[in-house]
Amino acid sequence: MTLDAQGPPRGTEGVGATNFPEAGLYREADDAELAKACREGDQRACEALFDKHQRRIYNVALRMARNREDARDITQNVFTKVFANLGSYDPRFKFGAWIARIALNESLNFIQARRPQEQVDERWPSDERDPGAVAGTGELRRVLEAALMTLSMDYRLVVILRHFMELTYTEMASILEIPEKTVKSRLFTARQMLRETLTRQGVQAW
Repeated sequence: MTLDAQGPPRGTEGVGATNFPEAGLYREADDAELAKACREGDQRACEALFDKHQRRIYNVALRMARNREDARDITQNVFTKVFANLGSYDPRFKFGAWIARIALNESLNFIQARRPQEQVDERWPSDERDPGAVAGTGELRRVLEAALMTLSMDYRLVVILRHFMELTYTEMASILEIPEKTVKSRLFTARQMLRETLTRQGVQAW
């Protein structure tokens, strides 16, 4: 599988017949339906899952790794594992939370392995508008991204999971393996720290 915004993930070629009679139904199908169809050999369902989640996973990886090429590698690894382990996905739970756990683990493993010779791409801010951002683009976005990176990993993680992956507190607690009240406490502290950092730079937030 190769990360490519213009095409399907490689590694699903040669998969069998489709489960949905019309192309539009792939866009309308929910994640559980797509995952089931993908497991059954529907290539277009696999492509639909990839297209649906690729950008968000890449942007999360970018905020963790702070390097575009590293983020692409992490995203590649995430989807390789997603398609290899679809059989372990339980459709009773949100697919976004399941893939978020894989993305989080891959990002943390990559960062841990890279740390001795860590290099940061100074152009790293994402091309996608952040769900939790105050507003605007350009310089303001760079200020916001830089403020996020001043947080320790524990605080940065809860901000990313809540505001970039839009997970619930319960899902976050499950992924991070900490009590829900700890998630809320960390997120409150992280927001306070971000607010203070932005205020010092003349940016009003929240």
